[in-house]
Amino acid sequence: QVQLVESGGGLVQAGGSLRLSCAASGSIFSINAMGWYRQAPGKQRELVARITSGGVPNYADSVKGRFTISISRDNAVNTVYLQMNSLKPEDTAVYYCNAGAGPVHIYWGQGTQVSVSS
Repeated sequence: QVQLVESGGGLVQAGGSLRLSCAASGSIFSINAMGWYRQAPGKQRELVARITSGGVPNYADSVKGRFTISISRDNAVNTVYLQMNSLKPEDTAVYYCNAGAGPVHIYWGQGTQVSVSS
């Protein structure tokens, strides 16, 4: 089992920045990738950014050049960060941390609200 705890959401004006954090604990040795998804009202959940255990990132086209995903590790906790710069109103959504572990297990955080005002 992997537990994910997110923090860092909030309200910001367009052009501003926020950093999201997601701490993974439990069976972190089994994690092969972590990422961030988001879901805006009335829309499907979509991938924002993902990073493999080897540190290889990939991004949705809509956030390339503005968002940066990174990961830090210690013995008991992996933490994935999403630095979000030049935020736009269309970035407003609930952001969910995600971890893929082993061949079939997927874990989700509880979600954190990001709101960008124009």
